[in-house]
Amino acid sequence: MTASSALKAVFLAMLIVSVTGCEVGPGNAKAREPREAASTQPTAFQTLYDQQCAGCHGRDGRLGAARPLNDPVYLTLVPAQRIRQVIAEGVPGTSQPAFATSAGGRLTDDQIETLVQGLLATWSRGGGVRDDGLPPYAATLGDPVRGRAVYAAACASCHGAEGAGGPRARSIVDPSYLALVSDQHLRTTVIAGRADLGMPDWRGQMAGRALSPAEVSDVVAWLVTQRTPVPGRPGGS
Repeated sequence: MTASSALKAVFLAMLIVSVTGCEVGPGNAKAREPREAASTQPTAFQTLYDQQCAGCHGRDGRLGAARPLNDPVYLTLVPAQRIRQVIAEGVPGTSQPAFATSAGGRLTDDQIETLVQGLLATWSRGGGVRDDGLPPYAATLGDPVRGRAVYAAACASCHGAEGAGGPRARSIVDPSYLALVSDQHLRTTVIAGRADLGMPDWRGQMAGRALSPAEVSDVVAWLVTQRTPVPGRPGGS
């Protein structure tokens, strides 16, 4: 290469850098893409909720296909770490998917934390209960024989004598329903109720008193014994 050719090559390289900037070069264009993608990811609670949660839990946190999240009793009952885990990892055997990128979802750890804190800040105020007034969030199953008696006293007036539906509420022993929900979901619903559907929490299911922690565990055990295999669902044929 002559001196003149070398000077032309240097000038051309300087011209390219001056026009395109220092992003030119091996790997730089690819390195730019994640930053651009990250800058477009939603970070506001309401946007994340609308995009990821509203389809199942309802636009305002109520009256969706899944249980309401706009519920102070529920948000007092369930530990924040458990809410975080459910969003990140999903609930195996149910319709709750995993949202964390580490589990194949689309949400970063920061986005999941935004959802957790947003739920608590937006919908846990007012109407909740003291932690020491709640039955435990998680517990082992109780006695289904005693649970049948608890069901008859606390639930049958709405759901029917055998749980197959009554004058004020639908069946809670429907095979498809029981195949879709976990034992913990049943327990959570007995304790927190479904305010959006008019189902009282554990304090309003028996006249004059709340259900005891033992009674909650017993009636959940009875509900679990009502499960039957459903084709296409875990445990089904």
